[in-house]
Amino acid sequence: MVFVGAYAIVCVASSGVQPASRLSEAWAAGAPSPSSGPLQATAPCDPTAARNRLWGMTGDEARCRSLGCLDCHGGSEDIHNGKVNLGCIDCHGGHAEVRLPSGAQKGSAEYNSAKDKAHVQPRYGEVWRTAANPPRTAALLNKESIEFVQFVNPGDLRVANRSCGNSECHPSETYNVGHSMMTTGAMLWGAALYNNGSYPLKNYRFGESYSADGKPQRLITVPAPTAEDTAKRGVLPFLDPFPRWEISQMGNILRTFERGGRKAVEVGLPNPEESPGKPTQNLLSPRGLGTLLRTDPVFLGLQKTRLLDPMLSFLGTNDQPGDYRSSGCTACHVVYANDRDSFHSGPYARYGHDGATETEDLALREARDKKEPGHPIKHQFTRAIPSSQCVVCHMHPGTLVLMSYYGTTWWDLETDGEKLYPALGDKNYKPPTPAEEQAILSRNPEESALRGKWRSVDFLRTLRDDVNPTLKHTQFADFNGHGWIFRDVFKKDRRGNFLDSDGNIVLDPTADKMKRAVEGTTEDVANKGLPVHLKDIHLEKGMHCVDCHFRQDNHGDGKLYGEVRNAVEIDCVDCHGTLTRRADPTSSDSWTSAALVRAQAGRLTNPSRITEGDIEAAAKAGNRMVDYRELDSGKDRFFKDKDGNLYQRASVSKDKDGRPVVWRVKQV
Repeated sequence: MVFVGAYAIVCVASSGVQPASRLSEAWAAGAPSPSSGPLQATAPCDPTAARNRLWGMTGDEARCRSLGCLDCHGGSEDIHNGKVNLGCIDCHGGHAEVRLPSGAQKGSAEYNSAKDKAHVQPRYGEVWRTAANPPRTAALLNKESIEFVQFVNPGDLRVANRSCGNSECHPSETYNVGHSMMTTGAMLWGAALYNNGSYPLKNYRFGESYSADGKPQRLITVPAPTAEDTAKRGVLPFLDPFPRWEISQMGNILRTFERGGRKAVEVGLPNPEESPGKPTQNLLSPRGLGTLLRTDPVFLGLQKTRLLDPMLSFLGTNDQPGDYRSSGCTACHVVYANDRDSFHSGPYARYGHDGATETEDLALREARDKKEPGHPIKHQFTRAIPSSQCVVCHMHPGTLVLMSYYGTTWWDLETDGEKLYPALGDKNYKPPTPAEEQAILSRNPEESALRGKWRSVDFLRTLRDDVNPTLKHTQFADFNGHGWIFRDVFKKDRRGNFLDSDGNIVLDPTADKMKRAVEGTTEDVANKGLPVHLKDIHLEKGMHCVDCHFRQDNHGDGKLYGEVRNAVEIDCVDCHGTLTRRADPTSSDSWTSAALVRAQAGRLTNPSRITEGDIEAAAKAGNRMVDYRELDSGKDRFFKDKDGNLYQRASVSKDKDGRPVVWRVKQV
């Protein structure tokens, strides 16, 4: 059994270790380096001894609880960047007491025997064949033991209460994430069911969540919200697991009479007019509900759709650029290589878009050198999360984050299509076999992929380098979540002419000009006269999602919601002020105000429903902006100059000297 899991490149944090340091540097007390043989503890110890405490563990205790792990995994980065002392088994489990025999080489019988004893073994070893995240595991984690899930990824929501969320670490954040919209996905299910008449109530009822044993579970809000909380603030009392489609019933029986329906024949009698392989649809059964009309197609469609799949409870599909991530806490806080666009990935752009690792872990050196996909870039947590990590999931829908922020949207299957479909009569093109069709559609459920060149992952990888220089009307993005193609959006007039930043028509919009527009900003002097790529101004300045959305927006507040607008706490006025008030996020009197803004808008549009009391309650519902002030670098997020002008430091973006990018926050 080889080393498994996205994060099973185990670590130890040691006092005095600097951020981004390697574990081999943690043995400051004269211990041999990992490459010279098995590491020895600085004093005799027992890794299996009961742990008395977690917070405040000494460096010696942490080394002891990582003893056998570092025999193989020397050089692995410190997951906590030197800020906490923890042993490998405190997060991952496993058996640190198992030692690698002296002189045993990787791949030898002795090496493999020690590895099998030290690692927690999976139930489905044929899937977990390497250290990488396997592609398209879907709900397989629900069938594995909790010990193995923790070993693979201690941040998985089934086991996070044993690791990240135990009482000495991050219990509230872990609890909140388990109730957040990024876990439950209630919005899509609720909108589709209510708008199609499949479920009669507008309040969201269904959401995704799993217990430690992999069973679907009900989530509840504690304390239970009042009816007013639900009606005015969108807090849901509970969310149930999505029911199996077999037990659903048609929400509107009159849909049977829609155009195209025919009267059903008697039960048990064949219909000679029925097309082979296509059972008769939309028929009125003489026996009514429970037979030919017993299920609702929306319930079935939602169980098959990939629009919000996989959610935070599962690994990403890990099979093409833009789809590499883990699950739970580590889905966000451990970064994967998904996009080479520096606006999207910041300093992580240089690592490519194929999910390859740059770890110094000796056990993963071969995987690193071969660029095996499905690994995190480093075995390290960060709060400086690039937007490319967010967009692995938030490329749904194409009109929200992608279009309004990235300036990118779903390709329409036509623009510059001659470069993406095989030419008529192309002898090198062969229609896919049934087995190939199944493989393609498992990766990309959009059926047009069967006819296009993008049915090949290798072709997707070449879009930016090989295809973009040949295009006349657009440029394609460097990420391909679900195997889809995303195109950049440019400023145009009503006749489709490209416009520059002054509103003048660009007479010769070449691929090179579009490329320079995508890679630059409208403020670049060199970009004058080029087409305008419609990326958001905040993105142009170097902002990433985490520069606006802080702890509560990302983790949730422990309550259940079905709409994004109810779950978000930050608003534009928190940084940019209003017509009558300047924003000051450096003040202890400054609070996040999305709830207040929503209540004020509701008071204007529906004064009989939203009262002055609601306004007063909303004003107290936010969090202090200064509580979000500290960045990973230790610097304050916001600061003022001597003239009182407000500035913000970037969480992710760096300047040419490696310092956080700084921009002025203009006031309304």
